[in-house]
Amino acid sequence: MISATVVKALESFLPAENIILNEPMSKHTTFRIGGNADCLLQIENAEQLSKVMNYLRKLEMPYFVLGNGSNLLVSDEGYRGVIMAVAEKMSEVTVEGNTIIAQAGAPMSKIARVALENGLTGFEFASGIPGTIGGGVVMNAGAYDGELKQVVTLVKVVDGEGNLLELDNEDMQFGYRTSAIKNSDFTAVEVGITLQQGDTEAIKARMDELAAKRREKQPLEFPSAGSTFKRPEGHFAGALIMNAGLRGYQIGGAQVSEKHCGFVINKGGATAADVEALIAHVQSEVKDKYGVDLEPEVIVLK
Repeated sequence: MISATVVKALESFLPAENIILNEPMSKHTTFRIGGNADCLLQIENAEQLSKVMNYLRKLEMPYFVLGNGSNLLVSDEGYRGVIMAVAEKMSEVTVEGNTIIAQAGAPMSKIARVALENGLTGFEFASGIPGTIGGGVVMNAGAYDGELKQVVTLVKVVDGEGNLLELDNEDMQFGYRTSAIKNSDFTAVEVGITLQQGDTEAIKARMDELAAKRREKQPLEFPSAGSTFKRPEGHFAGALIMNAGLRGYQIGGAQVSEKHCGFVINKGGATAADVEALIAHVQSEVKDKYGVDLEPEVIVLK
């Protein structure tokens, strides 16, 4: 529980209506799973984020910065701490020449639309990724032979002391589903994406083509956290899982998608415990049959 004293202090950093107590996290994850968080804060800008983080660190109170919850599994017991949500009120996108400046909470789909509207090419690959740009740069999100490391030229972050720093592409140390931010105390607050001038019709055609591929191959009709596992070197996770005979395998309301075995979906009423048990079973079966360790992409928050 969050005390009245802590709530009063938080009200000095952001509007009272942005402070929500006992918030169901099932409303804030694409899995549609999760118990209540003690407190959810709707963050509007980097200054608020920095001040709140500093305050919570002094209290030694756990916190988590949330985008749109597209890569997140929250436990059934919820989260004993503070969720700082940036997706709703910290999602402005502007254009300066060939560079798009996006706040951390901006959905990648929104950035792709802005790029299209301004005739900028190079971000089409990300148009269907169901996450925010802040979370995207942490894990160097990618799809269809594109990765953010190819287009991100600047990332503004708040460090553990509340200082605002700027990282260029080299500083970000992008790798496969990782970056300099991932295992640091940095939190992304703004991202610069530099693209090229292109033909609007060609950009739209490519976005439409990728959207059709996603609809055809991915179980978009069910709640999920996207691709459940990282791609193991020399293999494809979905193929390993399918060949292990796990297509459609179900524990409680969690199921290995029949459409794409790389996805664990919420077939209806799934709990976090169901999902965790299913992930563990898939890992065990694939390890036994092929000697391959599957590493989850999904972040588990307890």
